[in-house]
Amino acid sequence: MSEFIRPGPRAERLLSATALAALLLAAAPAHATDGYFAHGYGAASKGMAGAGLAYPQDSLALATNPAAATALGNRWDVGLDVFKPTRTAAFRGTAQDRAYDGDGNPVSFIPEAGWVAQVSDRLALGIAAYGNGGMVTDYKTNPFARYGATGAAGVELQQLFISPTVAYRFAPGHSLGLSVNLAGQTFRARGLGPFAGFSQDPAHFSNQRVEKAFGYGLRLGYLGQVTDRLSLGAFWQSETRFEAFDKYRGLFAEGGDFDAPSTYGLGAAFKVTPKLDLVADWRRIEFSKVKSVGTPIAGLFAGHAFGADNGPGFGWRDADVIKLGVNYRVDDQWQVRAGYDHTDNPIPADQTLLNIVAPAVITDQYTLGATWTRPSGLEISGYAMYAPEKTLRGAGSIPPAFGGGNADLSMSETVVGVSFGWKH
Repeated sequence: MSEFIRPGPRAERLLSATALAALLLAAAPAHATDGYFAHGYGAASKGMAGAGLAYPQDSLALATNPAAATALGNRWDVGLDVFKPTRTAAFRGTAQDRAYDGDGNPVSFIPEAGWVAQVSDRLALGIAAYGNGGMVTDYKTNPFARYGATGAAGVELQQLFISPTVAYRFAPGHSLGLSVNLAGQTFRARGLGPFAGFSQDPAHFSNQRVEKAFGYGLRLGYLGQVTDRLSLGAFWQSETRFEAFDKYRGLFAEGGDFDAPSTYGLGAAFKVTPKLDLVADWRRIEFSKVKSVGTPIAGLFAGHAFGADNGPGFGWRDADVIKLGVNYRVDDQWQVRAGYDHTDNPIPADQTLLNIVAPAVITDQYTLGATWTRPSGLEISGYAMYAPEKTLRGAGSIPPAFGGGNADLSMSETVVGVSFGWKH
């Protein structure tokens, strides 16, 4: 094993950029496509709908598979996304049927950054800073005004992960990796006052100030070159344990607890020709295991108040995600790519009332992307993602205690992004 080499000026600049990205991420609304997870990390992977567990292309690959660090050489990357959603909620079969626009903040900017260094021919280190999706809605006209709410309504959940990573090549072509996820999240809820009467702590339910919470978790990964043409990847990410939101201990189950769910998946990449690669991933997100996310509203009428250990949440189910991508090397300078992502809708049709403030109903996403590489080692990548509008029609979703009827949720998204990378 070679002696450890201190990172040079470029690496030190990247570490500074990563810290800057972390500060920006802490203040920037995040976007949600795979439930409230981002559809991918790094512009190259995002151009293939987030596929790439077995096909790492830049240092943000560590955000899903830490074993990728051994396959990336020495490099850094910084990127920025521009995110524009459309979100609406509509009441149907009620005394006051109408639709509401949840996009008071129509455009968001989301940065990310990463760095990888090869310590030896077997050992690599890295770090990635990125947003883990999120839920941000802003209804200037409050849908819950019919129940007595005043002012605007919405929630702001933003999560930042910083993942120091170590990876080790234990056999030719086969590596294992470990990331420690150091996480922070912020939350605010507004305009939900009518539901506070069903809480064990009504004073800490809605219209509190933004609150921060910190947490931690682990991510394990494997990357293997099985044949000259086939590579495989796998990862498992633990539930990220956060501090409770004390200001919202009357809203979330278990006295304000809101952890990030565990997730795991498998991936494959196949070299069809020297220029053409096909990539496929499967992932599962275990939303139902986080009580604040997975517990249905029905518990409210079985004696479980908001904020209690078994208090109601958003009623989300676990979601399976399929990602398919293709990458084509035009020449030494240009690569082009495309992708498709299909995500299970995590929201059941009878849980749409509370999910007016978290309408993550998108199921299909389409992407295009490209990378331009210079002899100096500079890479510029860009991508675009479009998620067509998806509507979830409620079915028995408004309890009789709130007048009956249904709430329908609709959402679409457009995202464009660019990243700059440097291989050295």
